[in-house]
Amino acid sequence: DPRDNIIIECEAKGNPVPTFSWRRNGKFFNAEKDPRVSMRKRSGTLEISFRSGGKPEDYEGEYQCFAMNDFGIAISNKILLRVSKSPLWPKEVLEPLMVSEGSPLVLVCNPPPGLPPPTTFWMNSAMMPIIQDKRVSMGLNGDLYFSNVLASDANTDYSCNARFLFTHTIQQKNPFTLKVLTIRNIPETTPTFLSPSGTSSSKMALRGEELLLECIAAGVPTPGIKWFKKGGDLPEKKVKFESFNKTLRIVSVSEEDSGEYVCMASNKIGSIRHTVSVQIKAAPYWLQKPTNLVLAPNENGQLVCLASGNPKPSIQWLINGEPIESDRKVVDDAIIFNSVQIGSSAVYQCNASNEHGYLLANAFVSVLDMAPRLLGPRNQLIKVIEQSRAMLDCPFFGSPVPEVRWFKNGLGIAPDNVKYRLHNNGTLEIKHARSEDHGTYTFVANNILGQAEEQIRLEVKEPTRIVRAPEHLSVNRGNTAHFDCKIKHDPTLPIIVTWLKNDKPLHFGWIKFKKDENSLSIPNVNSDDEGTYMCMVKTELDQDFASARLTVLDRPDPPEDLELSDPAARSVRLTWVPGNDNNSPVRQFLVQYEENRWRPGEWQNLSSYTGDQNSVNLLLSPFVNYQFRVIAINSVGPSRPSGPSSRYQTSGARKCPSPRSLNNPLLDTQRNGPELRYVVSWRRKDSQEEWNNISTTSSKHVVSDTETYVPYEIKIHAVNDFGRGPESSMVIGYSGEDRPSAAPAELRVTKADSTKVNLHWVSVDPTSIHGEFKEYRVSSYSRHHSLHLVKSNETLNTGVLTELIPYSKYKMYMVVANNKFEGPHSNIVEFQTKEGVPGVPKFFRIVQRNTDTIHLEWDKPLEPNGILIGYTLQYRTGSSEVISAELYLQCIVGNISFFTLSFIPSYTSTCVYVFCLVAYSKDHVDIATQGWFIGLMCAIALLVLILLIVGFIKRSRGGKYPVRDKKDLPMDPGREEGCSNMPSLSTHSNSSDEDNKPLQGSQTSLEGNVKESDDSLVDYGEGGNGQFNEDGSFIGQYTVKKDKEETEGNESSEATSPVNAVYSLA
Repeated sequence: DPRDNIIIECEAKGNPVPTFSWRRNGKFFNAEKDPRVSMRKRSGTLEISFRSGGKPEDYEGEYQCFAMNDFGIAISNKILLRVSKSPLWPKEVLEPLMVSEGSPLVLVCNPPPGLPPPTTFWMNSAMMPIIQDKRVSMGLNGDLYFSNVLASDANTDYSCNARFLFTHTIQQKNPFTLKVLTIRNIPETTPTFLSPSGTSSSKMALRGEELLLECIAAGVPTPGIKWFKKGGDLPEKKVKFESFNKTLRIVSVSEEDSGEYVCMASNKIGSIRHTVSVQIKAAPYWLQKPTNLVLAPNENGQLVCLASGNPKPSIQWLINGEPIESDRKVVDDAIIFNSVQIGSSAVYQCNASNEHGYLLANAFVSVLDMAPRLLGPRNQLIKVIEQSRAMLDCPFFGSPVPEVRWFKNGLGIAPDNVKYRLHNNGTLEIKHARSEDHGTYTFVANNILGQAEEQIRLEVKEPTRIVRAPEHLSVNRGNTAHFDCKIKHDPTLPIIVTWLKNDKPLHFGWIKFKKDENSLSIPNVNSDDEGTYMCMVKTELDQDFASARLTVLDRPDPPEDLELSDPAARSVRLTWVPGNDNNSPVRQFLVQYEENRWRPGEWQNLSSYTGDQNSVNLLLSPFVNYQFRVIAINSVGPSRPSGPSSRYQTSGARKCPSPRSLNNPLLDTQRNGPELRYVVSWRRKDSQEEWNNISTTSSKHVVSDTETYVPYEIKIHAVNDFGRGPESSMVIGYSGEDRPSAAPAELRVTKADSTKVNLHWVSVDPTSIHGEFKEYRVSSYSRHHSLHLVKSNETLNTGVLTELIPYSKYKMYMVVANNKFEGPHSNIVEFQTKEGVPGVPKFFRIVQRNTDTIHLEWDKPLEPNGILIGYTLQYRTGSSEVISAELYLQCIVGNISFFTLSFIPSYTSTCVYVFCLVAYSKDHVDIATQGWFIGLMCAIALLVLILLIVGFIKRSRGGKYPVRDKKDLPMDPGREEGCSNMPSLSTHSNSSDEDNKPLQGSQTSLEGNVKESDDSLVDYGEGGNGQFNEDGSFIGQYTVKKDKEETEGNESSEATSPVNAVYSLA
């Protein structure tokens, strides 16, 4: 912009700090002598100011910047400075244009040349753009094209405007006046091209730029444009069709976009084609740009400069901005250096150019000798994720180029390009880091002048993963949506969990969203909460994310636009528009009606239809003034009702239907006409009397002065103003019931049990019931019961009374009942139920636990159901993982309510006890405490012992058998792996010694062993720890005879239970 200051930037760095100079049009430009020109400090940037006068045009030209220090000179690309111009449109007088309707037309813009060229657009005098379409459009050159002119195109102000970007100005051309000659019938014509002309043309574009091809055709009707490429397809990813298909734009063209492009214009009259031959040229572009080179004295090297273009660019080498001397060895695109010496450092320039442009690159060749030097931070810590790539980077410098080696924990690493790869800059790459790669790595760089070392610590972390991702949810409106996001990560890496909705972060706090460590909750969801929710977890090294969709289901919106059509005498068609289903498909439409004669304002269900219907034929009743509405129903629930339809009146019918029964009068929609009334007829059954008749509008009529419980024949029919309906079927009805006059006699009970009893009585005479027999009813009075019913027919005289309370006294009587009344009482009987099984104790708990005791406490059952005489305590022992299947029993007298269980503590394992307490009464004692059970067990044990002795005597007569030496261990049925020794159970009570005596046959100690019989096999020396199967077969093992004194030392002084006794014998 000529009004702005001119700034030409040039920056460079070096050591020593470089100085700058400029050339303009190939000659030295002395910025210090021009008062308008200044150069920034420590920079080569020029600033040209025009505050004190001067013209920007005076400074137009080609500029080039030079930066230099003791080691060489670098130069910039050439910079072309031009001042933007916005010339005025030449003055001209435009004559009005006269065009026949249907003819093509081109309004030429031809804007004044500018720098850069202006953009053009067409407007009218009201500053409104000219509407463009398939028929009227602006070409790439700014002209306005009419494929065919219509009468509506006549206008006096078609104005072309040119906008100049840098000067921010718009120039307007004088407007065109267009007059259209209308004709009656516009002739149809085949297409012709307005732009470009002819059947072929050519186009050239540079690589990387845009290619614009245009085809505008005339014709009636307006032709359509299609594009093709000969010998191939259009590049879909780079092609854009613009201006109603008239312009083909290909972005960033390359050599493969060369070829012949065909545009075809066609209408119903015919078609034409135009071929555009496209050539893609290229300004120079780098294949290999020269880079800085460091050489040690007497070393060899080369600079390579590879560029391509179309046509192929030429390469020119410069040194410090001047043409290179002939003694330098240049081979193809490279400069060769042999045995360089100190002091030969310089900056070399490579210039690649062709007719479309040029490239310039600087490369510094430095000749020096230096021991290895480390350039990066010391003692680095590098963290990587397992299975990811680890780059151990240790920047260094040296001349000659140092040799690089890597060590891990003192051992050398040999790069194999499989696990380890050593880059040219010395970086060690571990392609897939694993946990064993964790450790300290040592970097060593050495050359002939010295050595440098550095240590880097590598930590390999577990990856961050979402192990339970959120799942897609469909939630009813008002409910809570819950997304899971369970995360697994390295515990040494802090994580940040972020939730996003539709890619925007959610904000937590007082707002409705709630999150915890592993989930997100959205209470009371509504339609605004729908969207895609993403759980994103990040650490300093990696991240993971997972997303799910929330769909909110809601009741459907009400149907709309109800319309009635196809009216008939007894039907009409109802049509509606369904509302939004709110993500849950409509399953059903419910049609309701309201009539304004008998129940105005009350809506009733008429019929329902499947959710895919929106037009139904409604079957209607006579003489009803209908109004309809529709309710949509989905899985969430019903919608609000739609608005009501218009009213529809059906005509009356000549007959009424008959009532379905005496208890079901006609519905309002069954009246079929005005003034509905019922005619009721009745007479005594089998009397052949004349019918009694009455007419009523009510649905109820009472017949008075009848005898008690007499059958009547009854019938009814309906009548309205249009006529009489059919009679109903005749039914039998009875007059009212009276109180029964007789009582059941000789009530007695038999077979009284704990919860039931048999009843016997003498039935009443059926005539004394004075109504329909219902049941014999028993009333019983006790502490627990008040009423029982014994259902039976009138001729039966026995029944069973159940659900009685055990051990309770009852007093009862019986009556006979009809549907309304009870008769007089029978005689009263008394009885008592037997004892039953006691209920569970009121509570049972451990009140104290010590290292060697457990204190238990309980209370009597709320329902003892008899005389409570004792409790059975059952328990098992085991470890924290396995509970023993072996069950221990202890019987306790009924007046004791707490016990202490003692045992030997274990300090190496945990012992678990499982307890169960059962109460028993006098008539319901545990089988293990019954005398007959104890006697039976003792007899079986004695018989088994005798058989065992006889068998061994017979066996010993056959000779001696070899035995296996094995120590006979004492029997310990309470020992469990992982637990302490067998516990003992003792009671503590203030009662007398007599109260503490165990019940007969009960086990008093679980710790003592039962003394073996005098006839035990131990005495025979053939083994003493054998066992029997249930059938008596021996399953033990022969052992050496156990010492008699050791056996006697384990005897118990207390009586053993039958169960323990059998176990001891086995």
